[in-house]
Amino acid sequence: MTAPPGVPVRIDDAALIEESWRRPDAFAALYDRYFGDVYRYVAGRVGTQVADDLAAETFVVAYGKRATFDPGRGVVRAWLFGIATNLVAQHRRSETRRLEALRRAPAEDDTDGGHEDRVAARLLAAGSRGRLAAELRRLPDHDRDVLLLVALADLNYEEVAQALDIPSGTVGSRLNRVRRKLRAALGGADPAIGGTDE
Repeated sequence: MTAPPGVPVRIDDAALIEESWRRPDAFAALYDRYFGDVYRYVAGRVGTQVADDLAAETFVVAYGKRATFDPGRGVVRAWLFGIATNLVAQHRRSETRRLEALRRAPAEDDTDGGHEDRVAARLLAAGSRGRLAAELRRLPDHDRDVLLLVALADLNYEEVAQALDIPSGTVGSRLNRVRRKLRAALGGADPAIGGTDE
């Protein structure tokens, strides 16, 4: 199928990887398509100071490993998030320090009410955020990865499964288990992480 005159043709992601063997600059189209998504995910995991480097490194690694991409196993987007997750794992200590800082940070003021309302909202948010950060830090790496790929990268279960090389049923069970743990830790409050269950 060809596009009408003057309309650019969007080349399939897997075809771009294949094309990059003949024309290495073709890989830049994948960077243009997915850098923003990968950057937001990585920034949510390790902060914006490291995100530029890790997001860019994701594409350097992907370019170097493009021969290992198997379109039969899934889509390029999830493959990139799998690479990004592995890079984040190499920076776990930074993530742990960031979650500890988040736990200690004062709540932001976003209440329109009077002084008493702002103080009450600030105290409630600080307590919840601190408990949430502490609970996220306590999660096993494999559970935290599933949760944050859904919550920060907005991947669906199949994409998370591909990114982490696990069955999609495992994604669902890990996500449900993590949500139950977080709800219990937050006194039954819904942490509202990762949207609704699929």
